[in-house]
Amino acid sequence: MKSMTRMQRRQDIFIAGNNEINPDEIWVMSMGHFMGLFDAEYLGMRPTGKIMNIRYAEFNCVENGKISKTGLFLDLLGVMDQAGCYPLPPSTGKHFVYPGPRHHNGLLFEDAAPEEGVATLDLVNQMVADLSALNDSGAMGCPPEVLEKSWSKDMIWYGPCGIGASYTIPRYQQQHQLPFRNNLKDKKFNGHVCRFAEGNFACFFGWPNLSNTPIGGFLGMPGGEIRADMQVVDVYYRDGNKLSENWVLIDLPYWLKQQGLDVFERTQKIMNPAL
Repeated sequence: MKSMTRMQRRQDIFIAGNNEINPDEIWVMSMGHFMGLFDAEYLGMRPTGKIMNIRYAEFNCVENGKISKTGLFLDLLGVMDQAGCYPLPPSTGKHFVYPGPRHHNGLLFEDAAPEEGVATLDLVNQMVADLSALNDSGAMGCPPEVLEKSWSKDMIWYGPCGIGASYTIPRYQQQHQLPFRNNLKDKKFNGHVCRFAEGNFACFFGWPNLSNTPIGGFLGMPGGEIRADMQVVDVYYRDGNKLSENWVLIDLPYWLKQQGLDVFERTQKIMNPAL
């Protein structure tokens, strides 16, 4: 990457497993930050010459000892924020350089006990089923007791830049879940490319996972009633019988571009017109 020099991969979670969607596939997931020096223009942004942390999640499908498919997600709004050209209204949560798991146990270079992965994926699937049932019902909000079935009361949700992070169920609902549920309509789940677990960690991504229509308020933006797809990564940590941490990346620039707003082009024209 020419724009970022002296790049380091600083991974917080590393897991592998059989894809629940297609059990013949083995996937490996790495999540953390790419850290480097922002030394040359990138996506229309002027370099700062300072440290840049690019949040990432990388999924690789391995077949016959070779990588056959890759899904790579970068939090590019987070790059814009660190570069001093954040393009959206203030977020409801708090964006910062997020930590890895609280117990610093996310690098599974040795095989974990299979039964632990089964328990983790079962809990994630139950949580997803509970929320899907709400979507199917047409309900916009979400009673907290629905979350309490699968989430720790001290849950931490590390959302993408543009939304930010939240701590505890009430703050998560206030700062993300209810703005998401109440300001987006016609939510449809499109499925995942892969979903697997190892030990106390689970992950999935879709291309796209979701489709929805903004009616105003989400990300502080007006509702254009233009239906758009969301490409989303979720990485979970199970502590006992509850989910306690969740790292989420959403390709929000892509979601906005489908509605007519190219945040990179607009930022470049205003802040770096020489390009």
